[in-house]
Amino acid sequence: LDGFPRTAVQAKALADAGITADKFILLSVPDEILIERCVGRRSDPVTGKIYHLTFNPPPEDPEIVARLVHRSDDTEEAMRKRLKMYQANVDAVRAYYKEITLEFDGAVDKMALADSLAEFVKTSPE
Repeated sequence: LDGFPRTAVQAKALADAGITADKFILLSVPDEILIERCVGRRSDPVTGKIYHLTFNPPPEDPEIVARLVHRSDDTEEAMRKRLKMYQANVDAVRAYYKEITLEFDGAVDKMALADSLAEFVKTSPE
């Protein structure tokens, strides 16, 4: 589940419903990097492609650029609110899954991160 549970109450509700996890991945990324990633994100409603104005710019096609959508909650202010909520809850969720959690540096090269995540996911639970 991506981004869930976000609170200890949600983690307990999953367990109470018989839903358990084998692995819990925690990506550690500095707030400023997360904000930069969020604020620059744009989507193309026609193709469904996601772009980033700095890291993965759209093609230099005026038609594509004109139709790109910037989500209303992809602002610095909204992201800071989300980060505040995350920081208020992450330790409780981490404690709930401490036996199966591995934290990764989410600010490294994305291919290196993908390799590390794949290795963790394919290892057998102890």
